[in-house]
Amino acid sequence: MTAPAHQPVLIVDFGSQVTQLIARRVREAGVYCEIHPFDKVEALVDAFQPAAIILSGGPASVLEADSPRIGAKLFELGVPMLCVCYGEQLLCDVLGGTVEGGHAGEFGRADLTIARDHALFQGLAGVGELETVWMSHGDRVTAIPEGFEIIGTSTGAPFAAIADDARRIYGVQFHPEVVHTVNGAKIYRNFLYNLAGLKGDWTMAAFRQEMIAKIRAQVGKGRVICGLSGGVDSSVAAVLIHEAIGDQLTCVYVDTGLMRLGESEQVVSLFRNHYNIPLVHVDASDLFLDALDGVSDPEAKRKTIGRLFIEVFDREAGKVEDAQFLAQGTLYPDVVESVSARGGPSAVIKSHHNVGGLPDFMKLKLVEPLRELFKDEVRALGVELGLHPDFVGRHPFPGPGLAIRIPGEITREKVAVLQQADAIYLDEIRKAGLYDKIWQAFAVLLPVKTVGVMGDARTYENVLALRAVTSTDGMTADFFEFPWDVLGKTATRIINEVRGVNRVVYDVTSKPPGTIEWE
Repeated sequence: MTAPAHQPVLIVDFGSQVTQLIARRVREAGVYCEIHPFDKVEALVDAFQPAAIILSGGPASVLEADSPRIGAKLFELGVPMLCVCYGEQLLCDVLGGTVEGGHAGEFGRADLTIARDHALFQGLAGVGELETVWMSHGDRVTAIPEGFEIIGTSTGAPFAAIADDARRIYGVQFHPEVVHTVNGAKIYRNFLYNLAGLKGDWTMAAFRQEMIAKIRAQVGKGRVICGLSGGVDSSVAAVLIHEAIGDQLTCVYVDTGLMRLGESEQVVSLFRNHYNIPLVHVDASDLFLDALDGVSDPEAKRKTIGRLFIEVFDREAGKVEDAQFLAQGTLYPDVVESVSARGGPSAVIKSHHNVGGLPDFMKLKLVEPLRELFKDEVRALGVELGLHPDFVGRHPFPGPGLAIRIPGEITREKVAVLQQADAIYLDEIRKAGLYDKIWQAFAVLLPVKTVGVMGDARTYENVLALRAVTSTDGMTADFFEFPWDVLGKTATRIINEVRGVNRVVYDVTSKPPGTIEWE
């Protein structure tokens, strides 16, 4: 590993489900950062040359024999460190403090009392006043290492915030990264700027120029094939690579027959006519739909689609003379999920991506220019590249397409019904001026039929679920509180205009960190 060009922050992951939110807060502050598993950091720290280090929380206890740990080396680097929750307990355990179990835990909202004036809490409550924070710990720090002092307390954590200004090491028992810690973003900014002295040079303009140079250096005179899905990620990747190497890039768009209504026509028109990027359009809808006939298991559907996509793509790539590279719109959450610090479900979640590499028979090297970015950063890069805001702001669409929005068996009839209903849903959202307020909205054709009355006749048709969620980066999501008149108008249009649906329901499920897909 070579050191990043920016002042990089190293985030050490101990398996917390909100580790990526730490990275979001750091990036939002204009500072570059990377997440790495706890058992890899000592090997990479010299090459990475971190300007600051953040230890994440985690579900384990430092009192367990097999708990995830780091040695004293990182604490002796002289690099500013912020240790969060499990990270604070580990800091105390490694440097000579005491952590005990058996005390009452502290979970959820809590009041942090500011114990003394400190740069970490600049712009927050005054000394003796309260800050609302989010706690999630069972063990308790009962003694802190020599050189540390208390700068914040809570009812369940007498050492809720500690500092050793001489060594520039700081610990907080709460989670500043979650929105429930009201001034959490300020705490991260205070650490990064007031305590670590970083300059904050992470911008999309800088990223664009640096990545163009990296692409040219990696590719040289070679040819690049880009798997274009029509979504924001692959489209931004394609435009960025085309800016770097021009007609050395060829895009391949595989129409699986599982796209949104009219999507294929839009993609072909946009890239061929507007961006003038060489594009191969492959209509493989019959191949995919035939292969999915009778397949109902969701994971089997994903793997079937992934396998066929690679086969079709490989065949088309073989027709491009001297193709040496494959471009993908892999994002940073994909990468982190695939190298989860605690094992996790990443092997299942990513079964329809190539984050872990390509099949051996594909003799192509990967070009992944968005690999360092979160979803909202990709959108910002798209704007920087001049893509139309309406396109950059499109709701995310899953790699397997509508297949995962049709639980159970897939038929051409079901796909047609879902395409029509989904198009009506998005049309009504746009008409109501709500599209940009929603992170993702889509329809799901449920494997359920109900009896209804339409006019003077009984019907026995499908139930359709509508889902809309709010999010910033796709890591967490909450349901969108739809105005009832918009939902009512949407449901009426779907039932009247889409043959095969006689009932529409709205999904109000929230999602914790992880995938926000319905299935």
